[in-house]
Amino acid sequence: MDAPRTLASRRALIGLLLKMGAAYAVWFVLYDLWLLPDGRLDTWLSHVVAARTADVLAPFFDGVRVSGRVVRLGASPGIIVEDGCNGLSPLSLFVGFVLAYPGTARRRLLFIPAGLLVVSAVNVLRCAALLVVQAERPGWFEPAHRYEGLFLFYVVIFALWVAWAHLGGATATPAATPPATPAVGPATPAEAAVPLRGAAA
Repeated sequence: MDAPRTLASRRALIGLLLKMGAAYAVWFVLYDLWLLPDGRLDTWLSHVVAARTADVLAPFFDGVRVSGRVVRLGASPGIIVEDGCNGLSPLSLFVGFVLAYPGTARRRLLFIPAGLLVVSAVNVLRCAALLVVQAERPGWFEPAHRYEGLFLFYVVIFALWVAWAHLGGATATPAATPPATPAVGPATPAEAAVPLRGAAA
């Protein structure tokens, strides 16, 4: 790889990292200073996740109950969809990457809602699976709760990142091509090279 192309790739990578860092900084400041103290967004999202989790389990299990953030299955203690488990952080992580990575505005408008639905659906399925594990295999609940959610979210978000990198529609800047060298034919008398002569002939 030639030096100009390597330099351009490094600049593009640095630009991407700076954009992602700026997007996440804005999000975390906004969340810590406004959304978290206000609490309404987290509460609404937690209630939605709990309700959708109950909807997923109801056709297959009896005794599914939901109350606010709490979902129970049969005689199990149930799970509480707390602020850290409602999927808001993975959702913001996904949106930040899509905004930072090159792509067309039209495809962003289509891809971001689709990705948000995918991440939200994965979180609902995760909560449903944890509730079933708690009811059927209580001893497995803590390891599953501690590790599978982190692994599952990052795998899904990474897959969405890869999809956006291929579907975003950004066009790579074509590499500069050197100007064509004109063909050299036999020199005419007017074009013949003039020999250099010394000051004194």
